[in-house]
Amino acid sequence: MSYIKFKELSKYFDFKTEVATDLLPDYVKEYIESNETILMSYKNSKDYAVFTNKKMVLFDRDTLAVYYKKIHIFPYTSISSSAINFKPGKVELLFSFDSGYQLHINFVDMNHDKKENIKKVYIAMMNFKIS
Repeated sequence: MSYIKFKELSKYFDFKTEVATDLLPDYVKEYIESNETILMSYKNSKDYAVFTNKKMVLFDRDTLAVYYKKIHIFPYTSISSSAINFKPGKVELLFSFDSGYQLHINFVDMNHDKKENIKKVYIAMMNFKIS
């Protein structure tokens, strides 16, 4: 009999609501440096995603069994490949990092204007990666 050890190959996040910078909780703002500009912030019922001009910061909170908060910080320079996928009512950002880690960020309930905003932020992320 053999066993395969389970390892998370990819992390998935789903976000629905854009959040104004001044409405972000203080614990989120603590991870943004004074020389960074917030380009876009999103949330779902418990998690936050913040995209600055230098990095993305994802807050993964769980309150079911035991409360925990995992904070993922991804500098754009560590992205090895990426893709943006437009679907009806949805945008997916797909990333692979130099470490081999993969990340999927889904934005749901998207109209044309929201999709265009995410597209602009994605282009800014990739332009930072190139420069």
